[in-house]
Amino acid sequence: MWNVFSNQLIAKGGYKLILTGLVSTLEIAIAGLLIGFVFGAILAFIKVAPKYKRGIRILSRIADVYIALFRGTPIVVQLLIGYFVIAPLLGGLVNGIAVSIAVFGLNSGAYMSEMIRGGILSVDPGQLEAGRALGLTFTQAMLKIVLPQSVKNILPSLGNEFISLIKETSVVSFIAVVDLTKAYKTMADATYEYIVPYLMLALTYLILVMIVTFIMNDIERRFKKNER
Repeated sequence: MWNVFSNQLIAKGGYKLILTGLVSTLEIAIAGLLIGFVFGAILAFIKVAPKYKRGIRILSRIADVYIALFRGTPIVVQLLIGYFVIAPLLGGLVNGIAVSIAVFGLNSGAYMSEMIRGGILSVDPGQLEAGRALGLTFTQAMLKIVLPQSVKNILPSLGNEFISLIKETSVVSFIAVVDLTKAYKTMADATYEYIVPYLMLALTYLILVMIVTFIMNDIERRFKKNER
């Protein structure tokens, strides 16, 4: 079994396909995390903003619908709608990678909004009040005082979200994107030998998760040292 896999991997250039899949997986996960953080922060700001203005109340309702929509439907369904329904409406100018990044970013934003909101609420309210007393607007106080402190509090959750994104990218093959899962499956289909390729696939994801976990733990340690 290993000889068949190694021949496909090295002699027939299968490693090139795996590298392509690895790049796609990381590209989608990293870009999705960044987009998700931006959207999550915006949604969190709306949710915690004072509701004495009618516009804020309307935006809060819209945020509720957005969060319910993306948290209440499977990511695969969102990918299929994005690629086969929305992309054609844009004239076919959007490829599978772009659709995957957009969908994963928007989906992650719905989950990260609650993480960031929890992080904001964990910061002493006096910090926000002090910023307002110094003449900062609500948005300025949030961006300059509250958000930096909340990021430190939600860092473990951000790491978990990134790990989830890496693993969830395994479904992008539904829209013909060559990710790690698609790459290993293609190699397996070429030889009709599935045991070794799928075990190597699992090992590859495990290594990626271990690397991300190590990096996030190191970042947390650095934050703790700065607090001393």
